[in-house]
Amino acid sequence: MNRNKIVLLALFAAFALSGCNTISGVGQDVKKAGEVVEETAEDCKGGCKD
Repeated sequence: MNRNKIVLLALFAAFALSGCNTISGVGQDVKKAGEVVEETAEDCKGGCKD
């Protein structure tokens, strides 16, 4: 029984760590998208042409 708990804890830790990495990646993607929007807004302050 004790061995099963250790295995379950190890699996949970592996999923938690991979989830943190995924959330970090999403955060970086959102940050980059925000930077692009901000740059476009700066470029269009005086008026934008399509």
